[in-house]
Order: sequence, then structure tokens, then C-alpha cells
Amino acid sequence: MDDRDIKAWSYEKRALPLMDKLKKKGFIPQYVSTTEAGKNAVLSLIPEGATVALTGSQTLEQVGVKPYLRGSGRYQLIDPYEPGIDQAEGLARRKRGLSAEVMVSSTNAITRAGELVNVDGMGNRVAGMIFGPDKVILALGMNKLVEDLQEARHRLRQIAGPMNNKRLGLANPCTETGSCADCSSPSRICNYYTVIERSFIPDRMYIILIGQDLGY
Repeated sequence: MDDRDIKAWSYEKRALPLMDKLKKKGFIPQYVSTTEAGKNAVLSLIPEGATVALTGSQTLEQVGVKPYLRGSGRYQLIDPYEPGIDQAEGLARRKRGLSAEVMVSSTNAITRAGELVNVDGMGNRVAGMIFGPDKVILALGMNKLVEDLQEARHRLRQIAGPMNNKRLGLANPCTETGSCADCSSPSRICNYYTVIERSFIPDRMYIILIGQDLGY
């Protein structure tokens, strides 16, 4: 086996016990090994014509879900990131997204116990995960699997936070140092930390685990 095959084997072995734990928590998990399979898994869960809320997720960009949704014309998209819209319209779309039929997103970290750990800037992404949209689909690479909540918080502060700040071109301290300074900058995007232990509403939260390194 080459290195790529060994990593794929490792990710699958770690995904299997994780899926058992997720099922016991009321989530509906699925494991796929490739980005193309991840894209297809997400799209298979979205009914044609549904209102679909997009959130800030590099994973969905990387697997091709966002480009497909934007270009297919098969869905009623609620897209706060459409080029050319102003801040007020972006905020209005984020609010509308909370009543969408489907929300597609990712999670910043997932623990071996099946806890979903996130940090959000405005709060619409984590709010929608918790309550609002009828169906929530989360796609994530297995590189986001961590041991426990302590490691998850470290990942959010030292990996996801600085990399997303850099992606957005924000003049926050972490874009200079590469690590979190727990800043008080007006443009800080690490404002709402959440842990989702379980899914209360049956058949609502779908988790697509992808055996690749994806997102931040």
C-alpha cells in the first residue's frame, strides 16, 4: 500500500466507531472515501426545488457542493456570499437561512465521542445547526477528528480561526502570527463557541464524513 492508501485505511478505521457513536446521539452519519463521493452524498439529501441556506464552509467549496448548487438552477438558494450584495442584504439572507428547508455546512471539529464543536463570527451558522432549518447537512474531512473537547478548542483557536482570518483577509493579530491572541479586534470572527452533544429532532442532522483532508 502507498501512503495515500494507508491514510485512507486509517481514516476509515477511525470513522467506523465514530459513526456508531453519532447514531446513538441521534445523528445520521455516512462515511465516504473521496471528495466526489462526498459531493454526491450531500446532493442526494437535498430535494430538488428546496430552499437551501449556504454557510461559510471551505469544505463545501473544495468538494464542489457550493459551485454545483450555485450553478444548477435546481434549488432556491439563500446565499449570503453572493458577489455584489451589500452588508444589509447579506445579513437579511443569513436571517432567512434560519427558516430554510435545508442548510448545508461543515463543522470545525468533531470529537471521538461524537461532539460537534464550532466557532462562529456572526452566529448564523451555529444557530442554524441547533434550530431552524428542517434538515442540516454537515460535510467534513476526517482531518477534523480530535480526541476530546480540549483538543477541539485548541483546533478552533490555533488552526481554524487563524486560517479563516487569513482567507478573509482580515487585519486581526492571528493573520500576522498564525496563532490566536484572543484579540478584541472589531473584525474578530471567533465570537460564538458551541458544542452540540446530540440531535434532539429525529432525522434532522446528517453528517457526511469524508476520508480526505478538507477545510480548516
